[in-house]
Parts: sequence; structure tokens; C-alpha cells
Amino acid sequence: MRQVVSWVSSAGVGFVRACVVVVVSMLVPAVWAAAVALGIWWGAGNPWPWVAPLVLVGVGTLALSRPVCRMVRLLVARWTATVIPAGYRQAGPVTRMSTGYWWNGFSYERTSRDALLDQKWRVRWSDPATWRDLRFTGIAPLTAGVVASLPPAGVAAAAVGLIQPGHSARVVGGLGLAVALATAPYAWRCVEPVAVRFLRASPAMVLAERVAELTAQRADTTVAQAAEIRRIERDLHDGAQARLVALGLSLATAEKLMETDPDQAKALMREARAGAVTSLTELRDLVKGINPPVLNERGLVDAVRAFALDSPLEATVSADAELRLDPPIESAVYFGIAELVTNAVKHAQATGVRISLARDGTGIVVDVEDDGRGGAGERAGGGLEGLRRRLAVFDGILEITSPTGGPTRVRMLVPCASL
Repeated sequence: MRQVVSWVSSAGVGFVRACVVVVVSMLVPAVWAAAVALGIWWGAGNPWPWVAPLVLVGVGTLALSRPVCRMVRLLVARWTATVIPAGYRQAGPVTRMSTGYWWNGFSYERTSRDALLDQKWRVRWSDPATWRDLRFTGIAPLTAGVVASLPPAGVAAAAVGLIQPGHSARVVGGLGLAVALATAPYAWRCVEPVAVRFLRASPAMVLAERVAELTAQRADTTVAQAAEIRRIERDLHDGAQARLVALGLSLATAEKLMETDPDQAKALMREARAGAVTSLTELRDLVKGINPPVLNERGLVDAVRAFALDSPLEATVSADAELRLDPPIESAVYFGIAELVTNAVKHAQATGVRISLARDGTGIVVDVEDDGRGGAGERAGGGLEGLRRRLAVFDGILEITSPTGGPTRVRMLVPCASL
């Protein structure tokens, strides 16, 4: 009985999915059929009967190809967990020149609207993904569309045949019902291999996109390193260096007063000693900010626990025992956690945070969840955007879930091999 219920449920879900595949894959052929019908209707006495249908075919195919392919990618990802990257080229920024004209990467235009419109169509026409979409809209109806139409066609044949009085009609109706029940759980599945075969970017395109991505990551890393060097230089100049200069002046003054005013000289030396202690503390804090010693000595887990103890929030840390990673990855993950906890303190008004570090089949998964007010999101130049770029250097992923009212949960996934 349980197997029968499972089969009926599978057949019902498969029938619905098959109908969805048929509708989506047949949208463009429906436009073609409408164009043919329009040409036949206008054919009598019209010297140009096929001009409007041809225009309708061209405009309709171009307008529907990208939405249809996006819908197919979405359905395949939702039903089979197979993600097919779109691979569409992204338009660059439109810049206003000193002459007043707008440069869109291809030509100069008088207004930003004209520049954006010209850029949009130039990018679309030169994008290989556009031609992949057009090819798919022509292939999908003859492959996935035909196979997926078996269950609804069988139901239609059963509905027509079983209501007819003749014996042969009822036989046809029974066969249609059997075909529908037999193919319903499987007919929709053909959309996945067809979509993967014809919508996935070519190896050359994937390589070009990867090169562009690595180039951008290299530029981001260079900028981040330069900013970090400037920060260290500023901290040294404004902190320890200024105190050391003051320490030297105090010692020079104390040396001059040693014979004439020993008490004043001793007071200056006491101040100099206090200044030396403060300078040493600042230098230690600066070195700790660059690379915490506990991270080098005891690893990521102990470093995160030490950071949690110093946090003003009530923090709990759960982690796999003896989790060790490559030092660059440990540093990126550690400072990512520090960034998220700091955001929870400064912006989310949180009182507690939970930090989880675990291994999965390909790398490390870090979850940071606070009980703040939520509403966190990426903005240009913000800390979360910088964190995403920092993780992207290691092919890492940042996932943010932060509904208004909280809680905020951020997941970092970094592919790596544990030591």
C-alpha cells in the first residue's frame, strides 16, 4: 500500500512538472504558430502578407529567449539541485567625460540614457550566452518539450477516449491513461540533460570568466594590502613613533637636569618609563592585529575562542576537534569572524552570538549567528563586501540571512583540505 501511495504521489508531482516543462519550452513555438496564423489570416489580398509575421517571429524569439532560459535554469536547480551558471556578460560602468558626452565602453553618447541603451544592446549582441539561449529555444521544444508532453497527451487521450461509446475509443483511452501513468514520474527529467548540454557555457567561456574573476581578485588583494600597509604606517606614526620621540626628548631633558635638579630628572625618567611601557603595549596590539600570536601557535579554533572571551557579547563557540587549515585560510576565516562579531556589536545591538566551525566534504563551514535586530546587507565599500572579496580569493562563498527583526546568520564556506 505504501508503495502504491508513493507511486501515485510521484506520478502526480511528475505530471505537474511535465506540464510546466511543456509550457515553458513551447512558449517560443507558440509565438511562431501565432505568426503563421497571422500570415494566413492576412494572406488574402495583402501584397505583404508575411512581413508582420516575420517581425513577430524575430521580436518574440529575441524577447522570450532569455526569460525562457532563465526559467529553465531555475526549474532545473530547484528540481534536481543542478546549478547551470547563466554566464551573461556584465555591462561596465557608464562614465561622463569632461566634454559632457557619456562613454559606455563602445561609443560616446549625448545622454546617459542613450549610452546605457546602446551599451545594453551591444553587450547582448556580442554575448555568446545570447546565441546559446536562441539555440536552446529552438532545440528544447523538439527534445524536452516532446518527451515532457507524453503525460499530458496521455491524459488528454484518456479523457477523450473514455467518454466515447465505441470499444476502440475506450481502448485508446485506456492506453493513453497507461502511458500517462507510466511516463509521468520520468518525462520531465529529460529537461536536465538538455539544459546542461545546451545552456552551459563553453570551456573557453568558462576559462575567460575565470581569468577575469582572478584578475579582479588580484586587484582587490593588491588594494587591500596597500590599505593595510597604510593603516599600519599610520598607527605607527600616530602611536608608537610619537611616544618614542617624546621618550627621547624626556630622556634628553632628564640628562641635562641630572646635576642641577635631580628630583625633576627622576620625575622625567619615571614618565619616560611609563611612556616606554605604553609604546610596547601599542606595538604588541598592532602586531596582534596583523596576525594574532595565538592563531600561529594554537590554530584557528583556539584563536576564535580567545577572541570570543574578549568580546563584549555572550559568545559560544562550537568546533570540530583539532581543526587545522592552511595559515592564509585560517587568517581569512579568523578576521572574517572578527568582522561579523564586530558588526553585531556596533550595528545589530546584539547581546549574544553563536559561532560554529565544522568540516564538510570539501572544506570548512563557519556559521556566525547573533540575536540582534537584523536587516544586515552588503553595501558598496562596506565590511561585508570586503569580507566576500577576501573569501573569493580562496573560492569561498558568503551567505547572508538577515530578516528585519533578526536574527542575522552569516555562513562562510571555504573549500580547503584540513591538515
